[in-house]
Amino acid sequence: MEPLLKAVNLSKSFGTLSVVRRTSLAVHQGEVVGLAGQSGSGKSTLAMLLAGFHVPDEGELYFAGRRLQWPFRVRALGIEVIHQTPSLAENLDITSNIFLGNEIGWPVWGKWLKSPNRRRMDREATRILTQLDMRFTSLREAVSNLSSEQRQMIAIACVMTCTPRLIIIDDPTRLLSYPRQQKLLSLIQIWQQQGTAVIFSSDNLDHLLAVTDRIVVLRHGRLVAEYVTDETDRAEIVAAVVGATDRQQLTPIIWALDSYYRVREQAEKLRHHQEVLEQDLTTQGAVDRQFVDQLAKQINALDSANAALQDAQRRLLTELEQERKSLAREIHDQVIQDLLSVNYELEEIGTAEAATPGLDEGLSGIRESIRGLIDDLRRICGSLRPPTIDNLGLGAAIQSYTHDWSKRTAISTTLALDNNLGRFSETIELSIFRIVQEGLSNVRKHSGASNVEISLKHTSPRTLLLSIADNGRGLAKGFELAKLPVEEHYGLLGISERVALLGGRVKFQNQARGGLLIQAEIPHPRITQTSGEQS
Repeated sequence: MEPLLKAVNLSKSFGTLSVVRRTSLAVHQGEVVGLAGQSGSGKSTLAMLLAGFHVPDEGELYFAGRRLQWPFRVRALGIEVIHQTPSLAENLDITSNIFLGNEIGWPVWGKWLKSPNRRRMDREATRILTQLDMRFTSLREAVSNLSSEQRQMIAIACVMTCTPRLIIIDDPTRLLSYPRQQKLLSLIQIWQQQGTAVIFSSDNLDHLLAVTDRIVVLRHGRLVAEYVTDETDRAEIVAAVVGATDRQQLTPIIWALDSYYRVREQAEKLRHHQEVLEQDLTTQGAVDRQFVDQLAKQINALDSANAALQDAQRRLLTELEQERKSLAREIHDQVIQDLLSVNYELEEIGTAEAATPGLDEGLSGIRESIRGLIDDLRRICGSLRPPTIDNLGLGAAIQSYTHDWSKRTAISTTLALDNNLGRFSETIELSIFRIVQEGLSNVRKHSGASNVEISLKHTSPRTLLLSIADNGRGLAKGFELAKLPVEEHYGLLGISERVALLGGRVKFQNQARGGLLIQAEIPHPRITQTSGEQS
């Protein structure tokens, strides 16, 4: 079937910045197509090219089989556009804005000019606004006096004054509260049932997965992937959006997105309930009690969701440590022992009376390779499960690991441990060890440092302060913790998650003399300093 809209190799640059690059797209009648991508991926520019508001540098656009020439009048073609920020006539009232360019009235001087019928327009405006759950004291109110959300709903009402063939929606939900967002999503479904095609650009994957038939993904101005919504999932779309192929790297991004969407939805619901309360203050009593009950339920739900996420993360980390422990034991007790046995047998063959000089030389080389392999396996075992932590404690494990790490990387390491460090629970000791491990891995991969200083000291009987400081290049200007997955600082993300699960606080900051300083404040049960045992 011939598509209603077809774009072929559209490109657009602003100065030297290439925003859309040879992008092709087809949309059929009654189809909802979602545009996904990070901020700056070109979604809005592509939407505005399709709506005729931008002129492309190259490419072709066809609508209903007819090639379009820019600029073109979208409404004359049956295309309506909902922008991120509504563009309204500030000096006109609500009804006049809703019907601007689509007035109801009697023709005057031919078909191009009409004498507006205000009564009919007010009646129709009231019907549309009621459908949108919007109430205004007077339709004669100037739109310049309205809130951003009210103005956005007026812009959506404009689309409902006619029956368009195509609606282009450029992520207007940023200005809408949770109930209004849900209203727009239900409208998209109604428009689809009516046979209207919809192009829906949004940063919210939940919204796209809820209402679209297909989702196309833009990255750096290029269309990099296209999915049938019923045949894909969030992980696949996120991978295309960020360009990740490693599932292990992708998991923290999806985790962060899920947490972000859940918290934002709860916050929007709470804000909506607050607005309802403010509007009904004259009837306090029962309404106040109802709101307090709803607020408590929402807060409890939010706390429960957060606790469930943390419990799930703790279980994952615990299971991971158990698997690492089991694997390390199996490698040490079986694989390494088998290799040692083979090495002894080779040594006996080499010392036998019948051995020739050539055979003995060859066997020596093989034994040397096996010894190197055994050393590598022992180092892997140490990374999987520090051998000294169970018997000698956290301090000994950190000393052993940093000494070995410094030898392997040629990066100087200075270690300062509390003289009365004591013993902690297995969870705390393993978590702190993993934080040191991930911190040093981040230094090796990203910092370009030549020296690292590690300090682990008690700041109180119930608090430890872990510091990892390097003399490398530090964090980029404008660093934000929320951008860690995008900037591929998965080690720092792992550190922040582990500290949070311990109930502590972490800080990443560049030092005045250069390099990154990581400080993690970790609470723990009180210990007896003299015995070094946990009380």
